[in-house]
Amino acid sequence: MQEQPPLIALLTDFGLEDTYVGQMKAAILSITPRAQIIDLTHAVPPQDIVQGAFLLERALPVLPEGTVVVAVVDPGVGTERKAIAVESGGRIFIGPDNGLFTPILEKHEVGAAVEITERRYMRPLRSSTFHGRDIFAPAAAHAASGVPIAELGSAIMQEECRRIPMPGVRPVDGKTGWEGSVVFRDRYGNLVTSIPSELAGEEAAWRVVLSDGTAVPLLGTYGEAGEGEALAYRGSFGNLEIAVRNGSAHDRFGLGRGDLVRLERG
Repeated sequence: MQEQPPLIALLTDFGLEDTYVGQMKAAILSITPRAQIIDLTHAVPPQDIVQGAFLLERALPVLPEGTVVVAVVDPGVGTERKAIAVESGGRIFIGPDNGLFTPILEKHEVGAAVEITERRYMRPLRSSTFHGRDIFAPAAAHAASGVPIAELGSAIMQEECRRIPMPGVRPVDGKTGWEGSVVFRDRYGNLVTSIPSELAGEEAAWRVVLSDGTAVPLLGTYGEAGEGEALAYRGSFGNLEIAVRNGSAHDRFGLGRGDLVRLERG
């Protein structure tokens, strides 16, 4: 049986207008030519660590064990923030120690963790502003080709890794309802919230109340709403989302990151 190529997944805020992503891939392939590279997304809003962390965690269920994940949303590049590699769930996560790995550190069992300091696993010439190409990509390529992460640098305790506050949810009215917030809007204008879909169970008699008091019904899918009508639904991220059929909930309601929303019985 032919050996499967190593998998390396990329998540960045680099966009596709410039050559940054291409340069990262070239750095990887120059070390591990057999690598299969998965583009999770390069459209995280610039410097938006919270959205990057959210999207990274939601991608975990579909990433095969053995995948090396390079996540780069790095407003602190060139500062004293660490470059780290973390093992969790049979995968390796490589990126800046700025809170991007918060959900992994807090919700998943973590094995080894290191600060990437070993220069032989970096590019010889390193830019102070492009660690994605010069440090993270080469480290991922070496890890994917079998180099243990312990060889990438100095061991650190996972408790030393930085965490950031992530959007959450809290019970209201004696757990008859739940309050969360908008995490981000997707490219369709749907508003992804921090409220887990499971809190609504399978019952249909729920609604989501927006910060301005507007209530939208929780439906099964877009097709259950009329043209231009607002609805909430159980989204593919595992959280409730707010949409307008064939429209944009973001444009309709003007909501964004941090705006409060409430799940309550209809």
